[in-house]
Amino acid sequence: MQTQYRLGIDAGGTFTDFILADREGEVRIFKALSTPQDPTMAIRNGLALIEEETGISPSEIVSNADLCINGTTVGLNALIQHKGARTGLIATAGHEDSIEIRLGHKEDGYRYDPEYPPARMLAPRHLRRGVRERVISTGAVHTPLHEEDVRAACRHFLREGVESVAISFVWSVLHTEHEQRAAEIVREMMPDVFLTVGSQLYPQVREYTRTSTAVVNAYLAPILARYVASVDGYFQGLGARHPVRYFQSNGGLALGEVVTDQSVYAINSGPASAPQAALHIAEPWDLKNIITVDMGGTSFDITLTRDGRANVSKNIDFLRYRIGIPMIQVETLGAGGGSIGWIDSMGLMQMGPQSAGSEPGPACYDQGGDRPTTTDANLVLGYLNPDGLVGGRLPLNVAAARRAIETHLARPLGLSVEQAAFGMFTIVNNNMVNAIRRVSVERGYDPRDFVLNCAGGATGAHITALAREMGIRRVLVSKLASGLCAYGQIISDVKYNYMAPAPVRLEGAAAARRLDDLFHGLETRGRDTLRSDGFAEDRISIRRSLDMRYVGQVHECTVDVEPFALDEAALERLKAAFHARHEELYTYSEPASMIEVVNVESAILGRVDRPRRMTIAAGQGAASAVSGVRQMIFTADGAAQETRVYAGARLGAGDRIEGPAVIEEVTTTLVVEPGWVAELHPSGVYVLDHQD
Repeated sequence: MQTQYRLGIDAGGTFTDFILADREGEVRIFKALSTPQDPTMAIRNGLALIEEETGISPSEIVSNADLCINGTTVGLNALIQHKGARTGLIATAGHEDSIEIRLGHKEDGYRYDPEYPPARMLAPRHLRRGVRERVISTGAVHTPLHEEDVRAACRHFLREGVESVAISFVWSVLHTEHEQRAAEIVREMMPDVFLTVGSQLYPQVREYTRTSTAVVNAYLAPILARYVASVDGYFQGLGARHPVRYFQSNGGLALGEVVTDQSVYAINSGPASAPQAALHIAEPWDLKNIITVDMGGTSFDITLTRDGRANVSKNIDFLRYRIGIPMIQVETLGAGGGSIGWIDSMGLMQMGPQSAGSEPGPACYDQGGDRPTTTDANLVLGYLNPDGLVGGRLPLNVAAARRAIETHLARPLGLSVEQAAFGMFTIVNNNMVNAIRRVSVERGYDPRDFVLNCAGGATGAHITALAREMGIRRVLVSKLASGLCAYGQIISDVKYNYMAPAPVRLEGAAAARRLDDLFHGLETRGRDTLRSDGFAEDRISIRRSLDMRYVGQVHECTVDVEPFALDEAALERLKAAFHARHEELYTYSEPASMIEVVNVESAILGRVDRPRRMTIAAGQGAASAVSGVRQMIFTADGAAQETRVYAGARLGAGDRIEGPAVIEEVTTTLVVEPGWVAELHPSGVYVLDHQD
């Protein structure tokens, strides 16, 4: 039986987005308020909403879907709120405090700030136990494992009610037997705990990063396990014929059992799909350099693709915890539709990072919130429809928005409500522009060489203002922009990352053979996993990377290479690739210096069939889509001007709109500032160009 649907679900801080695609090429977007206290409730509510609007029941959708994909913030929220599992760490004696010593310095930006507080430990000191054992850098055993120390740790953990255990020993990646034996003892004495073994989860040279990654994984594993069990059970009850796929921070899909075992991969799964969606949207123009900005109710996320490949980060401090695994690079800022405006001690207006979220939400939501937010400002400026958002299902109270801005900002600052609202709009834009510069200018990229892609329900009101500030002259806004990450999920592939330590100098046939054997072993594992998941050989592809450095350097850099046979002659290709990457990152290279490899990694992808692209019929002229006019404010003096409002549902391919204007889609509002022209492409993408 041929399946009919594909369903993508992306849980955000304020809204949970649903993308439903069918085999006829129809793609529809739906939104439900997120339910942080029970994330599965939002899924139920969203599917009920789909049934209400389409008449298609949840069981009919799920039982006739080839893929149901879930991007979740469960792990991220648990880490932010420190609501993970009670976690114990078993480490080499004398190294129990490596996660607290943190390589001897604070994270970047606070290294010399004596008042910056230490990070809260996910495995507190009394739950970190050392065991006598020691492997040295050659992989030889210096001190055998004292099994009684492991047993003593287990007895202590049982008394303390530990739910999850991480094991990480020094140089365990070169001699895994000690960690494996310790794991056997833990499973024997604590059969009900979740267990993370550092050398299995992340077999990278560097003890601190490996240990910290293992602890974060252990901290989140029970939370993700309960979530996955709940979601899987719900979908199975609806008649799902295929397992639910979960989106990972590495930009690919995985089964629930993988996400449970490797929970650290689910931390930033939502925005990680944005680059894939952006490239798909930009295909008709063959655009490869794209900055995607995603403004939701709570946060503002930025991702960047250059030459068609998303930036990937490893060994980063994320929410103050070192995580080694490869993650799509996402710059996150506390700037969303719910960002609260306030006055600091200097008497200056500020926006965020505090957020009203979905509960109680902005003042205009009329759900108990009384603080002025970005959404309230946009409503007062005339950008948002006072009749409500999400097709009128979320009514907006203009009087409440004005009252909140007047009480907390306008009156104390001696401004009109309109001036204060435009000030809020400008400040939150400046905050977002600074964040965009961090992923572009500060990394050597000129943002003017990129197009700006719009994602998230709140971004459309700000997108042309952001592009103007950055000097970007072209903007893409899909009709699916407010659910772009959910859309990115349904067009993404299954992806698994495999790593191995490889302390090898790039000299001689023996080095080439060792690297070739390591890659072959990793890729055989990956291929076997994908074959067991139903992927044919012609749907499996491989990407390789090596962590390399000049001999004597402390830190290495990651070099991406295409798969090729590694013989002695091929080592020259690796050297050339490293020199080029080093020069790109640091502006110089040392061709006469010897190079060494630290780790090798293979990403194994299983290609998934993509749904058909959305198609839009030719339009009858933009004038036919005018739904009214509103007074809108585009200048700091608060002066309003009469501005046309267009119904996005009535616009067709080829229709052009000159700013100032507002285009209202069901789940987002696109503000076209003066000086911009928008044209709807047949693929359902608004192309906005700045006019000289």
